[in-house]
Order: sequence, then structure tokens, then C-alpha cells
Amino acid sequence: MHNTVHNLLKIQNRIKDHLNILNITKFPKIIAVSKTFKIDKILPLIDSGHIDFGENKVQEALEKWTEVKKNNSEIKLHMIGKLQTNKVKFAVQLFDYIHSVDSEKLAKKIAEEESKINRKTKIFLQVNIGDEKQKSGVNKSEIENLVTYCKKINLNILGLMCIPPANIEPAVYFEEMSSLNKSFNFDELSMGMSSDYLKAARYNSTYLRIGASIFGQRS
Repeated sequence: MHNTVHNLLKIQNRIKDHLNILNITKFPKIIAVSKTFKIDKILPLIDSGHIDFGENKVQEALEKWTEVKKNNSEIKLHMIGKLQTNKVKFAVQLFDYIHSVDSEKLAKKIAEEESKINRKTKIFLQVNIGDEKQKSGVNKSEIENLVTYCKKINLNILGLMCIPPANIEPAVYFEEMSSLNKSFNFDELSMGMSSDYLKAARYNSTYLRIGASIFGQRS
């Protein structure tokens, strides 16, 4: 068994054990964050049946995934990085999910490009939950306006997404995100990475974005 497949199974088992103790029955999906890794490192996971993968640069994803996706229609590709408006046209053709919508300008551009190719992308709205100046994401006080706007232009919004502040206990942010997500009646929630995925799962995350714990450290 390839080590990436072994790592993924280990993570899945840890989550199952953790959620069983808490009597939580809904199991989150794992997005294998494959950014910067070559396709030969990713293929063993695809061969094992894993279908959710995350990238954070449109150009890199186009080069890596265009052919692979043509040959495997099951694969779901997730855009998890900051999306520039000038790359939206390419993103909506390749990605099935965009996790990083954080402005009306970006939402409008996605809606325009989707209508040109008659394709709907599944969208998460990124919340700057720690109110950090250097981070992308809509401020908590403005999220309601963005949700309303996205619904008005018929974007397919699944839920919210966040990256909590580093080096601070994330549970308080996850708990806040969970109740914020519920307040909009969203079913899906994108939060949790290699360092904190068990805590994110505890607070109802349905999509965990895990890279290093599957693929190893990036060079």
C-alpha cells in the first residue's frame, strides 16, 4: 500500500473513532490537498478510489488535472486558495467546488462566467473568523449581506468556510463557525486542516482540507 493511501486510511480511522465517542454519525469528507505535489504522488490515492482533491492555484490545477479529470469523471476538484477575478473563467471550467468566495465582486464574476458555459460550481463563502488583517475572507458583520447577494444572483452556496488564526486554540472559532453556518441553514461547512481536523469534525465540519498529514511536508 502506498504511504499516501496508508496515511489517508489512518486519518479516516482516527476521525471515525473520535466521532463514535461523541455519538456523531455524520462523517466529513476529506479533501486531499494536493497543491504543489506532482500527479505521480496523487495517482495512488485516485487508484484507491479517493475522489476529493484540493488545489490553491488555478494555473497549476489546469496543468495537473485537465487530462486526469477527462479520464475520471468521478473526481471532484476543490479550489481552496484565493481566487483572482481574472482566473474565474478558467476556474469554473475545471473546479467542482470553490471554497474561497469572499466578495460580491468575485461572486458576480463567477455567476457571469458560469452562465456562459451553463455550469454550476458548488460554493463556500470564506469568513475571516479571527478578524485578521492579512487573511482573506468576509468579515463576520458582512457575511449576511454576502449570503443575500449570492442567493440573489443564483450562486449555488453550500455553506461557509474558514481558516482560524494560527497558534490559537481553534475550538472557539470552530464553534462560532458552526453556529453561524446553522443560522443560515447551510448543510455543509468547510473547516479543519492537518493540525486541527479532529476538532473541526467535532464542530460539524463536513469538508476537511488535509494536505501535509496525507502527502507529507511540502518541499
